[in-house]
Amino acid sequence: MEKEIEQILEENQRRREAQDIIFNPYTGQGSPGERILLEIPDFFIKQQWVPERMLKVKLVRELKKKGVRKVAEQLNVSTRVVEEQFTRLRLKYDFAFWCYALAKIKNKEGGDDIPFRLNRPQRRLVEEMDRQWFDKGLVRIIMLKARQWGGSTLVQNYIAHKQLAVRKGLNSLIVGHVKDASAEVESMFDLMLNNYPIEFLYDIGTPITSSTKKIESVHASQNIRYIPARNCKIKIGTAEKPNSARGGDSALVHCTEVAFWRKTEGKSPQAIIRSATAGATYRPDTIIVYESTANGTGNFFQREYDAAKNGKSQFASFFVPWMEIELYQLEVADKELFARWLWENRDNTTPPDDHHTTGAYLWKLWNMGATLENIQWYVLERTKYDDDADMMAEFPSDDIEAFKHSGARVFDEYRIEGLKPGCRPPKYVGEVYADADEGEDCMKNLRFREDKQGLLWIWDKPEVLDVEVRDRYLTVVDIGGRGNKADWSVIVVFDRYWMIEDDKPAVVAQWYGHIDMDLLAWKAAQIAAYYDDSLLVIESNTLETHDRDRDVDGDQSSYILNQLHDIYPNLYARKQSEEDIKKGLPKKYGFHTNLSTKPKVISTLVKVIREQLYIERDIRCLDEYVTYEKKPNGAFGAILGKHDDLLMTRAIGLHICFHEMDYPQIITESINKNVSKKIISAATL
Repeated sequence: MEKEIEQILEENQRRREAQDIIFNPYTGQGSPGERILLEIPDFFIKQQWVPERMLKVKLVRELKKKGVRKVAEQLNVSTRVVEEQFTRLRLKYDFAFWCYALAKIKNKEGGDDIPFRLNRPQRRLVEEMDRQWFDKGLVRIIMLKARQWGGSTLVQNYIAHKQLAVRKGLNSLIVGHVKDASAEVESMFDLMLNNYPIEFLYDIGTPITSSTKKIESVHASQNIRYIPARNCKIKIGTAEKPNSARGGDSALVHCTEVAFWRKTEGKSPQAIIRSATAGATYRPDTIIVYESTANGTGNFFQREYDAAKNGKSQFASFFVPWMEIELYQLEVADKELFARWLWENRDNTTPPDDHHTTGAYLWKLWNMGATLENIQWYVLERTKYDDDADMMAEFPSDDIEAFKHSGARVFDEYRIEGLKPGCRPPKYVGEVYADADEGEDCMKNLRFREDKQGLLWIWDKPEVLDVEVRDRYLTVVDIGGRGNKADWSVIVVFDRYWMIEDDKPAVVAQWYGHIDMDLLAWKAAQIAAYYDDSLLVIESNTLETHDRDRDVDGDQSSYILNQLHDIYPNLYARKQSEEDIKKGLPKKYGFHTNLSTKPKVISTLVKVIREQLYIERDIRCLDEYVTYEKKPNGAFGAILGKHDDLLMTRAIGLHICFHEMDYPQIITESINKNVSKKIISAATL
């Protein structure tokens, strides 16, 4: 154990040193982006770490080679002119330098306004925005904020920098959720502009008098300002008054506290956003930033953040965990003792009381990069709250925690993490085809065809062996809806081969999309048949309620399941009682999820995840595990705005896999007595 404690202390020292890295916005040392050391002995800043892209400018290259005096002689101007030209170039290319030199912000500790010196999270956000701006010529960010790191201040000053120092004629729009929020951002801009040296708004040599104005109102409007020197406007609007939030010709749009924009009759966050960003189409010299603290799940902001996080929109997601914020740390009196306690309690999942979290969670914070000083702060701050969810909502460690759950998480997040190594992109993408899409001919001439637009992902195709393996594959179906806004329909295939040797079943194929439920049933039968006529399990209660909820022609579940049985005989049927068998009652096909069976299959899934008893391939399923909860009323389900379609196929499938199906058996002797595990299915290992 002593070795582990020593390693923790050494790693903590390394993390502290990384936090204390030198950042000097005046010289550029430690500033965001790729930088080079520029030494000009006769300049008033003799050593500067400037953005590498500045070397593309001829004046910078000349100064690097010759110095200020010789360049001034060559241009036949004073050294002061050369120094000012270079300084303006750096103000244009180096945002951190511009902030420190020209932008003032309110001093939270009181007193005079102070230079805007970027903190660590702000520097990381600048890295991302600069990357987009210089690579694509535009910026698209959706930012989930934690408290007390100045995300809104950074965004507004970044936009102001583009207006005041980079391009003329760029109009901006600020939209808050209420008037006070917009006014706060507006006052931030006014403070910065009031302190801004007027000469830096104009070109070198422009005559400036006492009557020269920095800013003017537009048509006596209180919400629109005009800066003559830059030919640009700044407009302020609110989500409460959609007409005030019309973007018009605004190329730079900052939407703040979007999660709190209320949906009412005649307006929605989507509609206001669409109107606000109308002038900022996907083209160079545009910026759109949505930012907000979290406000629950299922709202526009949470859905858009998830889309950005999953690469489904033109935006990049950005999140700052509490431990990255410089305020949140406390000195530890005895680091060795604290490190020992942390190590000894790393597997403890029981909190000592309502005002403390578990040792396992604190160990998770350590593994996420927190220092001992961060964790000490967290332990003491947690005593203000009697619930983990409240602490996580205020000080989220990741973007899952930020969107507060209304209930209790069902699955152990640490065990979910253990399934990640098995997840990977599919080997094949396409569809299974036959001579027909439905009816008897849908089972004839089955074949898989690769198609990048297909919805069937395959990690391992069915194997052709010289032995027959009974009960090897299992196919499970969860039926969603037709439309893009409905739940997803899922068909998943499990390979149970290695259960013969007490090893794990694995996900080997999955279809995921939207389709009519009768066509999905036929498609499921095709996929099940493709995988060695595997047992096909359809969640029948979904069939019984699905179309009725969507106002179609009655309940078709019995008809479709019985029709499918005539074509596909290996269809899962519920166990019959002795009395039903005596009466000769027909079998009931499909797995019926109800108040009795759902807790059973969820309990099975809890155990399977806890003990790592199967191999998952689709990372999206793990996301569903993380956001699945037991509601305050005792019901199980996904948190608002999330799905559980993949999860339910695993819950039902793994319950049947371990509790209802016979173990797979080799029932025909192999011609080759030495068929090895590696040869049979190396891909499932």
